[in-house]
Amino acid sequence: MSLSRRDFAKRSAYTGAGVALVGSAGVLATAPGALAAEATEAGAVGRPGHGGPSLGYGPLIADPKGILALPKGFSYKIITRTGETKLESGESTPSNHDGTATFEGPRGATLLVNNHELGGPRSKWPHPVPLADGLVYDPAASGGCTVVEVSKHGDHVTEWVGIAGTATNCAGGRTPWGTWLTCEETEDKAGRNGMTKDHGYVFEVDPHDRKANRDPKPIKALGRYAHEAVVVDPKRGHLYLTEDASGPNGLLYRWVPPQGFEHGRGKLRTLADDAGVLQAPKCYDSGGSFVDDLSRATRTGTVYGVDWVPVPDRDAKSVSVRKQFADGQITRARKLEGMWWADGGAYIVSSFAREESPVQHDGQVWFYDPKRRTLTLKVLLGVNPDPSKDGAFDGPDNITVSPYGGLVIAEDGEGIQHLFGATEDGRTYPIARNELNIGTAEEPEFSEFTGVVFSPDGSTLFANIQVPGIMLAITGPWRRQR
Repeated sequence: MSLSRRDFAKRSAYTGAGVALVGSAGVLATAPGALAAEATEAGAVGRPGHGGPSLGYGPLIADPKGILALPKGFSYKIITRTGETKLESGESTPSNHDGTATFEGPRGATLLVNNHELGGPRSKWPHPVPLADGLVYDPAASGGCTVVEVSKHGDHVTEWVGIAGTATNCAGGRTPWGTWLTCEETEDKAGRNGMTKDHGYVFEVDPHDRKANRDPKPIKALGRYAHEAVVVDPKRGHLYLTEDASGPNGLLYRWVPPQGFEHGRGKLRTLADDAGVLQAPKCYDSGGSFVDDLSRATRTGTVYGVDWVPVPDRDAKSVSVRKQFADGQITRARKLEGMWWADGGAYIVSSFAREESPVQHDGQVWFYDPKRRTLTLKVLLGVNPDPSKDGAFDGPDNITVSPYGGLVIAEDGEGIQHLFGATEDGRTYPIARNELNIGTAEEPEFSEFTGVVFSPDGSTLFANIQVPGIMLAITGPWRRQR
């Protein structure tokens, strides 16, 4: 049933237009809860450690090995590193680590499915995902996923191919039934960039059952576009997907399954190409006015109502999905990136926006409440005045919900790159800093962090440095952030 603009405006009159629904939907007992409890102007940049000594874990200490700066008491292990660690088949760990999920493995081990964001022909990359027998979609493509097993002591045990022959595997999402949905962030069709098949799809990878991954099949019902991340609503069965694209800006999507469909391992790949309904959002503010782009929001606590509009041609046979809508039909957002399902809804990142968006910012995190059909701005980062200096954060990308409260966010901005936390009242603090300079002393360059995720028991935070491709396991005196 459509939530009309009149209904939303009437509801906003009771809750307070344009503010967090404090005391109800906006403040929840579980982390990250009330990230919007205190409204913040867009120009106010989150300051690490701001708010007293109890926030975060203290200053970051330089790493003599030049890899990862961490707070006192924390340490890291390198789990995989391109060019050094090997797959069980003997080839190098593929490069360009990206989205990651963790699963309980055998004998207390942890299994991690790790995307490799490799686009274009295989000749372009020294370490593409190997074309493992029976696991290849398109033999011309470079990307895919590997599965990494880490012992209960935190040591690298082995690594194998989960899927190969896919392209630009960026983020994705963990399913409630224990598999990984890997997303292709590309729109390349057969004949372009050397590809022999169309790309821009979602594939399912089972970390526990290698046979289930044979003969990869794209889940075409979820659409063909520059996919970023996906989450599953375990109650309603809906899937939410982000698109990182510009010219015009990309879209948030909702896929509604066909009546009678039941989720489970391998069920998505059995769907017809046109199964269910793929939709894009149409948002409006508390006064009933249409919102063309999420960057219009300038204060945390802003609430938009959401209607959903069917996608005309989800396979984008001739026109990209996001270009099939005229102005006024749907709501766009700049650089829709990571997502995480928690607190009964989806946390959604819209990364930095500049001149191409209505209002400049250095990152937003939204929360979509499917019950109320609202989007609430939870975190807003103002424009970082000098990304080359340590201090402010910019360009959020992959995110996860921390078992210790709040969000943990991987930075993909300009200059220095961090893992940082955002507390329940919207404050930020540093967790780690990438010190691996892949540029020069005169012009330093630091690759983005990706794949931030906790182990199933919450004791270890895994994260990747995308280039050259390093998976890290971080341990230390984690504690609840108040």
